[in-house]
Amino acid sequence: MEEAIFTSMQEKDLPAVLDIYNHYIVTTTVTFDPGPISMDTLRTRILLDHDLYKAYMIHHRGRIAGFCFLAQFKKLEAYDRTAELGVYLKPEFTRQGLGTKAVKQLVEVAAASRLKTVIASISGENEASIELFRKLEWEQCANFKKVGEKWGKAIDVVFFQKLLESDYTGPFAPGDSVS
Repeated sequence: MEEAIFTSMQEKDLPAVLDIYNHYIVTTTVTFDPGPISMDTLRTRILLDHDLYKAYMIHHRGRIAGFCFLAQFKKLEAYDRTAELGVYLKPEFTRQGLGTKAVKQLVEVAAASRLKTVIASISGENEASIELFRKLEWEQCANFKKVGEKWGKAIDVVFFQKLLESDYTGPFAPGDSVS
């Protein structure tokens, strides 16, 4: 696997994040957004400087390779123990082990923040991500048939989850960022 460096996402990183995310919107069914999103919409989805929901830039060999983040799973206090993750790599950086490293990074950060569960919600057509989470031995906990739609096509959504250890003793303390 190639080296990956994770830095806390900052406001200055958002244009690059928006470009990467909008690429997937206009070229794939990885996300169900019907068209490119705005910077304001991005800011509602990825939180900067949040105690639980962290966001990182992924760097590889001095270049931005992508981004990854933890987000609120549902907007009810009862779900504050759970986060949903997202990993997006520039196309030229896929299939190099960076996605694996990003998922592992987010799990470590979630555990350090005392979260109990991490969820991955994946388009049923995103075979590479489904393969990744199976390889990482996450539990597939749902396969919702034809619940999303893009380009006139009904698409499944597959959910994976990782239950985290409650006695976390890893390198990150709650609130720490990785540089």
